[in-house]
Amino acid sequence: MAADERSTVNPYVAGLLGRCPRCGKGHLFRGFLALAPSCEVCGLDLAFADSGDGPAVFVMTIAGFIVVGAALYVEVAYAPPYWVHGLIFLPLTVIVCAGLLRPAKSLLIALQYFNKAEEGQRADEG
Repeated sequence: MAADERSTVNPYVAGLLGRCPRCGKGHLFRGFLALAPSCEVCGLDLAFADSGDGPAVFVMTIAGFIVVGAALYVEVAYAPPYWVHGLIFLPLTVIVCAGLLRPAKSLLIALQYFNKAEEGQRADEG
């Protein structure tokens, strides 16, 4: 893959669409959150990809603002019983978290590839 071809892929678009960070065409996932071993288009080995807990932290924070804000609004505006809150906001929490987790994970992997991020090493280690 040529260097100028690599630079044409926007890491944000490729990440949010779940595409290969190098070519922007191949799929990054083989399951819901399981990474493919390599890109089926350009052959990029995805063994480098380790998003860690970062996506979960971002998703929980964003989902917390959305769900808690909506629950507070519903409570103040309508004052429903607690079981109505459970009926509405427990599924909403699962839907928001599941909907955001895959794009967040692929975005962090694309940015990891784009920025050539690696594990930290001490200067005295070869």
